[in-house]
Amino acid sequence: MDYEVKQIGAGEARKGDTILVDGAPCKITNIDISKTGKHGHAKARIEAVGVLDDKKRIFIASSHDKLEVPLVEKKNAQVLAVTGNHANVMDAETYENFELEIPEELQGQVVEGIQILYWELLGKRIMRQVRAQQ
Repeated sequence: MDYEVKQIGAGEARKGDTILVDGAPCKITNIDISKTGKHGHAKARIEAVGVLDDKKRIFIASSHDKLEVPLVEKKNAQVLAVTGNHANVMDAETYENFELEIPEELQGQVVEGIQILYWELLGKRIMRQVRAQQ
């Protein structure tokens, strides 16, 4: 494992949290916690959608089971050039140039000179939103 994660109990997870499900980073869209049984622990039914692949995943865990939470770095960058559905960007702090795929929901909004927010998680970089016009 060459990326950083922390662990939380399934009972501590909240809607909107990012967790790892089968090695894929997912955002929790719904969580239901059942009451404890006579001889058991409370169960958490967690629905999550993949951050990278938009696949819906549903699983059940004991409320004391540990979930892995990937550490997400949120960074700003400036768009230098747009080619098809890819943008060449420069990180606002390190001035490093690299290419990011433009998500479907941001197509048309990403143009040269604007600021964007991108996430760095699990060794990947993904564009998340358009910040501001220059």
